[in-house]
Amino acid sequence: MSGNHGVHHHGSHDHGGHHHAPADFGRAFAIGVALNTAFVVVEAAYGFLSGSMALVADAGHNLSDVLSLLLAWAAATAARRPATERFTYGFKSSTILAALGNAGLLLVAIGAILFETIRRLADPVVVEGTTMIVIAGIGIVINSATALMFMRGRHHDLNIRGAYLHMAADALVSLGVVIAGAAILLTGATWIDPLTSLVIVAVIAWGTWGLLKDSVKMSLLAVPEGIDEGEVRAYLAGLPGVEAVHDLHIWPMSTTETALTAHLVMPGGHAGDALLRQIGRDLRERFGIDHATVQIEQAADAHCAACT
Repeated sequence: MSGNHGVHHHGSHDHGGHHHAPADFGRAFAIGVALNTAFVVVEAAYGFLSGSMALVADAGHNLSDVLSLLLAWAAATAARRPATERFTYGFKSSTILAALGNAGLLLVAIGAILFETIRRLADPVVVEGTTMIVIAGIGIVINSATALMFMRGRHHDLNIRGAYLHMAADALVSLGVVIAGAAILLTGATWIDPLTSLVIVAVIAWGTWGLLKDSVKMSLLAVPEGIDEGEVRAYLAGLPGVEAVHDLHIWPMSTTETALTAHLVMPGGHAGDALLRQIGRDLRERFGIDHATVQIEQAADAHCAACT
């Protein structure tokens, strides 16, 4: 490289132990998938046998969660694969696609459950409250245990957060089914079951909205939550010798890693590799930006025509 340009690449692979590196939740995914698959079969069977739409609705949601866990697991595994000549960033962004796909699966589940619930409201059937309580009680234990396995990763990874929220919501939903079963036993009111199903739909929809919103933002390469573009720009502009900052881009490479590119106008010329190392360190520690590429320019009019 010659002239007045300098490029520096700074990746998370240079810094072991960084908290934004994707953690391995393979065992948690395996256990979660096995437990929830078995529970879906049992819950759906007893739901149909007992005539409980609330149990069937909960089983449908749990089935979508099994698919979600499988999708998130596949994405987390793919994200750890090395880069190739064709995929120079590796498969990190598969975690973003998985989060978006999980939100889509939940929307499908909501529609299916809502359709059947409305039908049951128009034509109520007698349900077995005791069966509802026992099966949903098992669900509380399984979903809570699965959620706990993903709890430590929910703050730094949208993919893991999706799995955690699904399981935590399911535990609450199962609790609602238990309460509904007890109410049916006490009152004999058949409308309580489909009404509970509507509440389940509302809970799922609430969690889905947040996941859908965040995954769409990441898919559109929006600046990740928790990073203020203005603060990053101000930091770069305040560096010694920097006259201007342009072509600043910050985007998610995956649900755990963030990249940045920027052009710094430094009339005095390249300040040396020490400054670039400092920039990389500061961006990582202050803003959680793992991969930074900085271009140094001496003239303000050096802006390249291809840059946007």
